[in-house]
Amino acid sequence: MTDPHVDRDVLDTLREVMEDGYPELLETFLADSESRLHELQDSTSAKALSDAAHSFKGSASNMGAIRLAALCQDLESHANEKSPQALAQLVADIHSEFADVRPVYENERHHDHTL
Repeated sequence: MTDPHVDRDVLDTLREVMEDGYPELLETFLADSESRLHELQDSTSAKALSDAAHSFKGSASNMGAIRLAALCQDLESHANEKSPQALAQLVADIHSEFADVRPVYENERHHDHTL
């Protein structure tokens, strides 16, 4: 079954490549994401929102967070065109999506993948 939120193949590849560093990578992603969410919440200009969304999009994409990356792409690409209400809704959608995928990464971090 394909997960529309997280690309499990990306996580499998990261687990293989990172080996013992995989839990630390997950921890860094979670902490970095919290920081980026605060940055989005505190941004007061379209440029600041676009820049924060660009950074968040990159890390989300690298970690296989498909829908999160897409939402960040939308915010990055259209921050100048959207109304303040639409921007606020998109930031809320990004927060909500991260809340949905966060448990996946937390479970990955705590799961023993050794055979």
